[in-house]
Amino acid sequence: MHVACCYAAGVKNLDEVVLDALDLHASYALPKLKFKPTRKRLVVASGNALPTGKVVFKRESCVFADEGQFREVLKREPALDAAVVISASGKKHAPLVVEELLARGLDTCLLTCNGASDAAKLLPSDHVFVTKSKPEPITYNTSTYMGMMLAKTRENPRVIKAHLLRRVKPLLRHLKKYRAFYLMVPAEFDLMREMFITKFDELFGPKLLGRCYTEAQTFHAKTVVPWDKELFISFGFKNRHFGLKRLTVPLPPNAGFVSLMATGYYAIGHIQAQFPPWFKRHAETYAQFQRNLPF
Repeated sequence: MHVACCYAAGVKNLDEVVLDALDLHASYALPKLKFKPTRKRLVVASGNALPTGKVVFKRESCVFADEGQFREVLKREPALDAAVVISASGKKHAPLVVEELLARGLDTCLLTCNGASDAAKLLPSDHVFVTKSKPEPITYNTSTYMGMMLAKTRENPRVIKAHLLRRVKPLLRHLKKYRAFYLMVPAEFDLMREMFITKFDELFGPKLLGRCYTEAQTFHAKTVVPWDKELFISFGFKNRHFGLKRLTVPLPPNAGFVSLMATGYYAIGHIQAQFPPWFKRHAETYAQFQRNLPF
């Protein structure tokens, strides 16, 4: 228990990690993501790399799959002639997936934070796109996927950070009196819902309830059971219809996907900071467990 407490003391909350990630990506020139035109592209990713891929390829007709689904997708989509694997580390399943895609004759690229990984070594340099990342507590994956999305959206990390500190932070002072949080995102950012739900699950497990929908989705019987311990947080717009307790959190002007990701993660990090350090107490034990998994 002493080891776990010592480890917990050195773990940053998610809101701090968001600010660190924005500083990192403001410090260098992001790569330009120029993928060759293709008839139909497969994007292979898992966890929050999957919605990241959907942001990166938002304007392209792609097929998305995780490492457990991609073989079935290849069977039913004979028109696929190219692929992109998204893996922050370039390790675990990534080299195996890249090898199989190459063996099937697909023109394959890698989007990663590790240009020296086993997966990257399988590909020519012009097929590997690298963004930077910082060491973070297990599962946070903030600088990793933020950099990948920034390489596509070209938003300004400095503007986002200033917005968080000036306009968002003062709003997030009294969150510990709630036991459930309903995050409402603008319809055009529906892709981000999966990332927020995943982050809530990772940080709080069964301790706090976290839900995330667009306003239009919320009209469909999501609020039949009201509770004054559930805070409805709307990002970028005023929620006029739902929830007994409401908070509007603004987005920066001309906000893109990274603006919403950073703002949502920043708010979740402030929730984390105002409750007991459940994640921090168990992060190192989980890291040891994960190291022993068979991949």
